[in-house]
Amino acid sequence: MKRILLRLSALAGAAAVGGLGAVGIWQAVDDDARPTASNRPVVTTARTAATGLTIAEIYERAAPGVVELTVAGGRDQGSFGLPQPGASGSGFVVDREGRIVTNHHVVNGATTVEVTFSNGDEATAKVVGTDPSSDIALLELENKGGELTPLELGSSENLEVGDPVVAIGSPFGLEGTLTAGIVSALDRDIRAPNGFTIDGAVQTDAALNSGNSGGPLLDSEGRVVGISAQIQSESGGNVGIGYAVPVETMRAVVEQLREDGQVEHAYLGVSLGEDSDMGAVVAGVVNGGPAADGGMREGDVIIEVDDGKVSTGEDVRDAVSAAKPGDTLKLVVRRGGETRTLEVELDERPAQVE
Repeated sequence: MKRILLRLSALAGAAAVGGLGAVGIWQAVDDDARPTASNRPVVTTARTAATGLTIAEIYERAAPGVVELTVAGGRDQGSFGLPQPGASGSGFVVDREGRIVTNHHVVNGATTVEVTFSNGDEATAKVVGTDPSSDIALLELENKGGELTPLELGSSENLEVGDPVVAIGSPFGLEGTLTAGIVSALDRDIRAPNGFTIDGAVQTDAALNSGNSGGPLLDSEGRVVGISAQIQSESGGNVGIGYAVPVETMRAVVEQLREDGQVEHAYLGVSLGEDSDMGAVVAGVVNGGPAADGGMREGDVIIEVDDGKVSTGEDVRDAVSAAKPGDTLKLVVRRGGETRTLEVELDERPAQVE
């Protein structure tokens, strides 16, 4: 587990904050002693981890590649509350050709997208493609102008609970806002704009609010590990529970959007319930869907997919995600004490959950 440094504030009522500010290290000095190099107060800038960058260094490196997006014609602001006039969301540069990643719900239905960089430069962008199933969109600058700063991509698979992370975005139109926190949990399931499940989301207590949508979540080395996408809140404001779509999902989706402008997702046509000791329980089967046509029934317990053992519903979703529409999966199920083998030809995922 990586170590987080704490800043202890001397101000009354202030609390300790992980990974922020400076840590003061004071050595005892006799009343009549003169300060020397060894006994002067030493102030060191707090780092996000024992071997990581300072918060300021992360911001300095990443901020030029984070943009504010002002969208006209958008229809959906997702899980960040009501639209804010003049600011719809955030995004970040992923290559020097002028491509920008953001959330689908930020640019859904957009007629124009205005991009503002941290130095005040402005540009327009076109929507290359969006994927509501992963809540990811790819934009391309139409007049990119000067030098761009693509952000380095990391991996959410290397994260551990307690690791420090920072988010940069434009909450409530406040461009270039940085917030810091930790990884609160991993492998969360969140709901996509079209009702399907996004697996592997990173949960964080870094403050996320309306306008942070589409901005990067960065690790202690300043690498993107997720895209800020949702919060969990009864009030609509930040309560310390935010979610980011994992960067691995972003990589795969962006590659398809770049090549084809759209993403194809394979579709099995089942809903999965609580896992059993044997495998993944089928809670429902869509009438006329691939699973139903292949003979699957509600109450079946999936124990194997293509000769791979199934322990949880996530194993099934991973297998379907790795396949393409038209592929055939061999599923072994337990039904009424018997084992059955079903062959199911996957279809293309519908626009909304049925």
